[in-house]
Amino acid sequence: MFEQDVKYLKFKTYLNTYCPHCRNTFNVEKKDSKSLDFKAIYKGQEIELRLSPFLDVFDVESSVPITEGDQVEDFLCPKCKKSLINKEIPCGECGSPVAELIIAVYSKLIPFFVCMKHKCTWHGLTKADENKIKLKIPRQEMPEQDQKLRVANYGEVPYGFTSELAVLEAGRCLQCKNPKCVDGCPVNIDIPNFVRLIAEDKFDEAAKKIKERNILPAICGRVCPQESQCEQLCILGLRDKPVAIGNLERFVADFERKMDLVKVPTIKTKLNKKIAIVGSGPAGLTVAADLQQLGYQVTIYEALHETGGVLVYGIPEFRLPKSIVAFEIDYLKKLGVRFELNHVIGRTITIDELLEHFSAVFIGVGAGLPTFMNIENESLGNVFSSNEYLTRMNLMKAYKFPEYDTPKPRGNKVVVIGGGNVAMDSARTAIRTGSSEVTIVYRRSRQELPARHEEIRHAEEEGIKFMLLTNPIKYIGNDQRMVKGMECIRMKLGEPDSSGRRRPVAIDGSNFILDTDLVVVSIGTGPNPVIFQTTPDLKRNKWGYLEVNPDTMETSKEYVYAGGDIVTGSATVILAMGAGRIAANAIHKKLSAA
Repeated sequence: MFEQDVKYLKFKTYLNTYCPHCRNTFNVEKKDSKSLDFKAIYKGQEIELRLSPFLDVFDVESSVPITEGDQVEDFLCPKCKKSLINKEIPCGECGSPVAELIIAVYSKLIPFFVCMKHKCTWHGLTKADENKIKLKIPRQEMPEQDQKLRVANYGEVPYGFTSELAVLEAGRCLQCKNPKCVDGCPVNIDIPNFVRLIAEDKFDEAAKKIKERNILPAICGRVCPQESQCEQLCILGLRDKPVAIGNLERFVADFERKMDLVKVPTIKTKLNKKIAIVGSGPAGLTVAADLQQLGYQVTIYEALHETGGVLVYGIPEFRLPKSIVAFEIDYLKKLGVRFELNHVIGRTITIDELLEHFSAVFIGVGAGLPTFMNIENESLGNVFSSNEYLTRMNLMKAYKFPEYDTPKPRGNKVVVIGGGNVAMDSARTAIRTGSSEVTIVYRRSRQELPARHEEIRHAEEEGIKFMLLTNPIKYIGNDQRMVKGMECIRMKLGEPDSSGRRRPVAIDGSNFILDTDLVVVSIGTGPNPVIFQTTPDLKRNKWGYLEVNPDTMETSKEYVYAGGDIVTGSATVILAMGAGRIAANAIHKKLSAA
């Protein structure tokens, strides 16, 4: 029995089914769905038989009870009374006789074979037929919190796929011989096989398949920009919307966690070599998992009082619940990874001091230095960097005030400067504090917004305004030195700059005042200088980020490696993990040869 195909057809309640002789339909309209009415011969007498609209259940309705495991002797068309038995084709499941029907799917006629034995169904779709139909299945949308309700809470906005939606979405995958989607994944997950396993209802196996290459699937499924990576290269996307790879990744990771199916592997090899990792963000966690499983003794040093790096302090609860990050960290602890909190490397301990006790060091400290615009009155009260604003709200739990001691930075009219994902996170956080108006000010047009489309859509649904082609030039304060307004100027787009985007140019005389009592500046970040102050021999590029060998991620200092935002500048979780994997492999290779 072709289980995946039957499940696929099971969802297509809009199929039309016909007699192969007279071409009259068997479909009977009911209130909520369609059903199929036949005449059948059972135990020598003619009975009425009504199949389910899903073509997967024999005994939905019948004029006489059909005993479990019994065989129907004949199927008759209710219109022309001819037998539907096809004597040349046996059931692919049990070898019993089959009745042949014709199914019309988007004007394509396809044979469908119903086994005469009770509750056994089989059909004759070829792979080519299957692929043609799959192109027509719409991409399944993930259920979400109502937009009016979610602005009053910090619960996760998308609910995630149900198992039914996941199986249906996985059924859209073409199972390409040369899957381009894998090329678009920075950690090269075996996407076709994990999707195939979902389509086969093998959710736990699908999760294990992902974890061969990605230790943080529940996180990546939520925050990675799949639309510009794996999904962008999906072959199905050439003619339709691509397969929702990220949503499927999230589904199986959540299934594995909720069903308590996570297994911690036994580490058989124990090496007498220790590795120090600076920073517990996605790059550091990846290096730790890979090297710990190879038998190294790994210790992660974290500057803050909680582990997770940007996953904890930078991404809001409604986009990435902290319980999920905590679960992934706990998995690493069970692997044997040690965590040392409140250690500022460069102050508490230097890189050189770590090298005295460890065989290699990996630096994954991110890019946490705030960037400001350097405009007049930037020191006014209630002008925050997005780093400080989100750290207060997320890591220090201001969103749970007064349960936690950190009060919410709150304004009535909030302005967020910038157009990236962090700007969207800041604006969507601000609207949840009870602000009456939140506006995103961005100096380019909508087309150039760097944030994910999903984040932009969520922000608009939540009532956040977008003031595009606008640039702040001065803050205005009140008598208490608190911000009360912002002078802005209108912009137009000129020629493309080095990034390929059209450069914004100010329009003379277009100045205006925008009222605001809280501003969040979200225009990017830079490398924190603390490590470099005590390790000056680490070579940096013109932007201040660490220079590394891209093939190994080794820095100018031998046995010191780096990856993530401290090398690339602000980027994505999965790119940081990809860099971590390269570094882990290079460290193992070098130490094995030593």
